[in-house]
Amino acid sequence: MRCNWANSSKEMQQYHDAEWGKPNHDETYFFEMLTLEGAQAGLSWSTIINRRATYRLAYDNFDIDKVAHYTDAKRAILLQDKGIIRNRLKVDSSISNAKIIEEMHQNGEKFSDYIWNFVDNKPIINHYSDMNEMPAQTDLSQRISKDMKKRGFRFVGPTIIYSFLQAVGVINDHLDSCDFK
Repeated sequence: MRCNWANSSKEMQQYHDAEWGKPNHDETYFFEMLTLEGAQAGLSWSTIINRRATYRLAYDNFDIDKVAHYTDAKRAILLQDKGIIRNRLKVDSSISNAKIIEEMHQNGEKFSDYIWNFVDNKPIINHYSDMNEMPAQTDLSQRISKDMKKRGFRFVGPTIIYSFLQAVGVINDHLDSCDFK
């Protein structure tokens, strides 16, 4: 048994089974999920998951330092890449978010630690029997969103951040009936 949303494609099943809701602390993965969740705004998650391999190629495997130093020429290439969402604001936010994370690293702070500190390094495991019970945002995602915006992050509204927290395993929202909880 899986959460119903994961049954639409092999890629969605793989993401659900191996990643979604699983605690992670990897900086590259955190940046990848932040970028993909921002790209997803206004679209379906399956649209993004189906383009994930192309995103990894386009964004140098989400190497934070490389993305933080993208030139205007590289930005122009991204905006022409039909394999990703070619929204100027989303592309620009991914580059500026990488710069903020790089600056955090230079100051001895890990982006993943910053996020995990909001929950005292303990994942939140929710117990839902139906996907309709799951919120789009919570007080936690609102608080993190607000703090991230103060730091200069973009495309980090509370709904995007809630999905991001699920993606990196800070929140586990697998249904109680799901075998992957």
